[in-house]
Formats: sequence, structure tokens, C-alpha cells
Amino acid sequence: MNKFSSLKILLLAAFAPAAVLFVLAQAGCTMIPKYHQPAANISTNWPSVPGYAQIKTAPAPVPAADIGWSEFFQDPRLRQIIEIALTNNANLQVAVYNVQQSRAAFHIQQDALIPTIDVNGSASKTRTPNFFGGGGSNGAPSAIVYNEFAANLGITSYEIDLFGRVRSLRRNALETYFASDAARKSAQIALVANVATAYLDAEEGAQQLAIARETVKAAQQSFDLTKQSFDAGVSSQFDLNTASTQLQNALVTESTYAQQLAQANDELAFLLGEPVPPDLAPSPYFDAKICLSDIPTGLPSDLLEQRPDVIEAEHQLKAANANIGAARAAFFPTILLTGNAGYASASLQNLFEPASAAWNISPQIVWPIFSGGTLYHGLQEVKAAQRAQAANYRSTVQNAFREVADALAARETVEVQLSGDEALVKADQQSYDLTKAGFDNGVNSALDLNVTLETLDSARLTLAQAQYLRLVSLINLYQALGGGWTEDTVQPQQSARNRRG
Repeated sequence: MNKFSSLKILLLAAFAPAAVLFVLAQAGCTMIPKYHQPAANISTNWPSVPGYAQIKTAPAPVPAADIGWSEFFQDPRLRQIIEIALTNNANLQVAVYNVQQSRAAFHIQQDALIPTIDVNGSASKTRTPNFFGGGGSNGAPSAIVYNEFAANLGITSYEIDLFGRVRSLRRNALETYFASDAARKSAQIALVANVATAYLDAEEGAQQLAIARETVKAAQQSFDLTKQSFDAGVSSQFDLNTASTQLQNALVTESTYAQQLAQANDELAFLLGEPVPPDLAPSPYFDAKICLSDIPTGLPSDLLEQRPDVIEAEHQLKAANANIGAARAAFFPTILLTGNAGYASASLQNLFEPASAAWNISPQIVWPIFSGGTLYHGLQEVKAAQRAQAANYRSTVQNAFREVADALAARETVEVQLSGDEALVKADQQSYDLTKAGFDNGVNSALDLNVTLETLDSARLTLAQAQYLRLVSLINLYQALGGGWTEDTVQPQQSARNRRG
């Protein structure tokens, strides 16, 4: 028999009991309660009030949540801005690092199911004076020199998981990891929607500022003409004061829109994590095709599969459920195993001889006796936490339903508002054109012309607000349905698997 065969036999003899316990531990059951998904308590259909009359709730081949943001947003500049934000945004990076942290914590807990085996080798040489033995050749006390060589494999404090405590903690870590990944997707969805909204706010601000400047120009001309008429004794002080008030109001409006534009650009830069590149700066020209005009709504029950925040809340509930199993297992004995097997010899050349074999195994059982009250209250604590997570799950589902319902209502009502504002601009444009024709023929005064121009500019400002409000409502609906977590559109057969990681 060679030295390696002897080592194998020694290891089997020393750790056979540990191997049996390990197999039993892996085959044992946990004390985690059976999981039941809480009732969502939401309607099976969207509200049927008039504002929702045109909503289609039939299942769609590709749910809104699976439409990639690169397809939903059709403006190339906006897509580039979103890419920059996804790379640089600090809040999204925090969410990514949280996923990495929870994944590492899961692997640590998973490794606790497997014994840690350490390999060590040592050598020592010790000299001890022998004052009680015979002297040496010169009568001085002789010394004893000891040599010791050792090579071992050892297990240190491995918990035999007969009652599932370690596996319950592993399940908790796994569900926490899944929840953190869903939270990362929620953070990305929010970031994509916020970047697009900030981009639209900046474009709207630029357009409104341009219109406000035209109003200021018209008000200034009106004031100048009135001032000339007043100096000539034709216009009254009241007319001059009215023209002055109109001018000051126009200047205030211009400064307000200038401030809003600056703040919108600041918000966009913050979301991007860097200044907005000049070639990607929002323009003052409205583009109705900046995003898809229609997205499939689906059924309310789809939110349970589509919304990452709902998925996150469910994984948090499952993690709390697993904690109950660990708390229950704490009432039972904890079995710890420590042992090693190897060789020890006074000479290196004889280290791996069969006679040099050595091993020990030290199982330890710890059973709580006088800590029952603490364990009981600990169990009640995790049960209360589990009930709180169940309530949080229901609240998350109901909030998701509310957000989609609100977005659907806004999508329908803003269309009516937009139609009315377009008609108003058209009517004011006709009034201005008629006044302009009368001015050119000497029928209307310059003051009449400027007044109709101010009215037209005011209607244009309102229309611009409605146009961008419509786009924002589409983005809000896209976000509420769970869209924006992926760049490319997900194929139907991959959607559920990818959303749940």
C-alpha cells in the first residue's frame, strides 16, 4: 500500500461520520412556511368611466413592459441621452452595486452549506535542556532535541443543518438577491422615464421661451405706439398704463420661462451625471413623434408579471417567509462539527507512513434551554415582519394599479384638451390674420394688431403645454406598465424569464 492510499483510508475513517451527517443535512426539510401569494385585491378590468372608454384591455403579443426603450423613444438624440444616463447616473449605479452586494451575500450563505476543509502543514524543532539526565562527555547537562512534522486536512465548526436553519438563511439571501435585482430594474425604469420627461421639459421650456420673447416684442411695440399717441395727445393715461402693464406682464412671463428652461437643463444634466452635450441639447421645435403614440395596455393582472417593483415586493415577502424557517429552527439543537485527519511524525521521511496517521473528530451539540423566551419573541418578530411584507406587497400592487389607471385617464383627457387648444390657436390665428389685413388697409390700428398677436401667442403657449403634456402622459403610461427596464424589445417567450432574472 502506497502513502496516498493510506491517506485516503485515513480520511474515510475520520470523516465518514461527518459525511453521513452532511448527507442527512442536505436531505432534511426546512421549517419555512408554505408560501401563498397574497390576494391583489384589484379589479380585473380598468375603470369604465367615460375617460377610459377607448382603452383596449385585450392581451397583446408584446406587453408594454417588454417594449425596449430604444423602440419606444424614436428621437435619436433622446436615445443617446438615455444611454449616457444609464452609464453615468449615480442612483442607478447604487442599485447595481446593491445587486452585487446581495449576490455576494447569497453566495456566502450558500457556501455555509458545504464544510470548509483546510489543508495545513507544519514543522517544528525544539531543544530542551536535560538537567535531570546524565551529563555529557564533559560533565555538562545534555539537551534533548525534538522534531515534529505534521500534514492535516481539517473541518472547523461546520454546522450540520438537520433542521434547515442554514438553508432557510440561504433562501432568505436568495430572495433578497432577486429583490435587489428587481429594484435595479425599477431604478432603471424610473431613470429612463425621468430623463425623457426632463428632456421634454427642456424642449417645452425652449419653445415657450421663444413664444414669450415674441410676446415681449409685440408688447414693446404696442407700448411704444401708445406712448407716441399719448405724447401727441391722442391716447389717454389709462391707455398708456394698460400698455405698460401688458409689457411688464410679458417681461415677467419671459423671465419665468427662462428660469424654467434653466432648471430643466439642470435636472437633465443631473440625471445624465454630466453636462448635456451641445449637439444633444433639446431644441425649441415640437416633434410629436418623439415616442410611440400607442402602447398595449393589457389586463390589470399583467402588472404582477410586468412591474419590477411588484416583483421586488414579492421577493421581499418570500425572504421574510424564509426568516420564519430560520427562527423556528433556532428552537432545536445546533450540531457543530470540528475534526481533522492527517499525519504526524518526528522525522520528515516517515511522515506519511501508516503508523504516523492521526485524526480526531469533535461533534458538539448546543441546545438552548433557558433562552426559550428570547427565541419565542424572535419568532414573533419575524412573523410580524412577514405580515408587514405581505401588506407591503398588496400596497405595491394597488399602487401599480392606481398609477396605470391615472396614466390611462390622463392619456384620454389630454387628447380632448389638445384638440380644444389646437382649435383655439386656429381661431386666434384667423383673428390675427384678419386684423393684420385690416391694419394693412388702414382699418385697424397697430394697437389692435398687437393685442391680437398677444392673444395668439398666449394660445400658442397653452397649446405647447398641452402637446408636451400628451407626450409626458404616454411616457408615464409606459413607465406605469413597467416599460424601460430593457433597451431592446423582449420576445414573448423570453419576457417572464428575463423579468424574474
